Amino acid sequence: LLGQILDHWFESEPLKATLATDAVIGAMASPHTPGSGYVLLHHVMGELEGRRGAWGYVAGGMGALSQAIAQAATARGAHIFAEKAVCHVLLGRAGEAQGVVLQDGTEVRSKLVLSNASPQITFLELIPQEQLPEDFVQRIRQVDTRSPVTKINVAVDRLPSFLAAPNAHDGQPLPHHQCSIHLNCEGTQLLHQAFTEAAQGHPSSRPMIELCIPSVLDPGLAPPGCHVVSLFTQYTPSLLAGGRCWDEQARNAYADTVFDCIEDYAPGFKASVIGRDILTPPDLERIFGLPGGNIFHGGMSLDQLYFARPAPSYSGYRSPIPGLYLCGSGAHPGGGVMGAAGRNAAQVAIKDFRHL
Repeated sequence: LLGQILDHWFESEPLKATLATDAVIGAMASPHTPGSGYVLLHHVMGELEGRRGAWGYVAGGMGALSQAIAQAATARGAHIFAEKAVCHVLLGRAGEAQGVVLQDGTEVRSKLVLSNASPQITFLELIPQEQLPEDFVQRIRQVDTRSPVTKINVAVDRLPSFLAAPNAHDGQPLPHHQCSIHLNCEGTQLLHQAFTEAAQGHPSSRPMIELCIPSVLDPGLAPPGCHVVSLFTQYTPSLLAGGRCWDEQARNAYADTVFDCIEDYAPGFKASVIGRDILTPPDLERIFGLPGGNIFHGGMSLDQLYFARPAPSYSGYRSPIPGLYLCGSGAHPGGGVMGAAGRNAAQVAIKDFRHL
């Protein structure tokens, strides 16, 4: 249990709760949920420029990282086709992958196919079900993809000024503006209560909020004096109590709750807002192909990790379809910006390619 780990090392409740956010991030789980300690480990493993557990900001936003990878690939002869949706994987007579078919009917032939899509899209939508073992299909259908995350992107006309650390008179960013700011984290019990509400189908009345201001580190993201604020919030159920869906009213009501909370810490924040973009779990699924809106393509719970990710006997990136490999967050070791699943899958695919 995460709570036991934190209690062993720390005394301060706000510190424990702030650290606990990395144990429940992207997970429909409470700090008291068994196995939550692993998710914390997952988020602090690794290093950045020699600093263990450190995180970095990508200049130009996360899309700049994708562009850097794309440029490295094209420099080595890769051809990248953006906005070309894949309709299904092309199979040979023996059931092996032979390429993909695009929605416009174009066939792209290949000896190997690596899918960065979720296991659900890869195996339940792009492959005919009769080509897969029944128990494998059942396992993929049963993967827990519940997500508590609603992401809110905000444009503001000035830096938020927090009661705990008011802005300087010149309005210049202070050190805390360059960090991840955690709100509603005075104690782990608050996080547990927020989770309990969502588990019953109600968006948290006092949500866990991670607030970042990337334009402080990357001024090109906003006009002079203005900023973009990224809010990563929990907990919001995919389906609201009573089977209600997320309509515009529900979206805005939840966002108002989040903004009211920020206002308590930083008076004047609401008045500084120029625009906001609210992405609930169904929005994250529809726009980005995240099953259930889950940023990890499936919960990082102990029953869905290691040899069981995405399914027992298929944690080694190969799939029941010869020549088809899974290389995204739904593969071992899971989500996070580290590229481990992609690197490992590439090594397996290269090894197999040599024998073709």
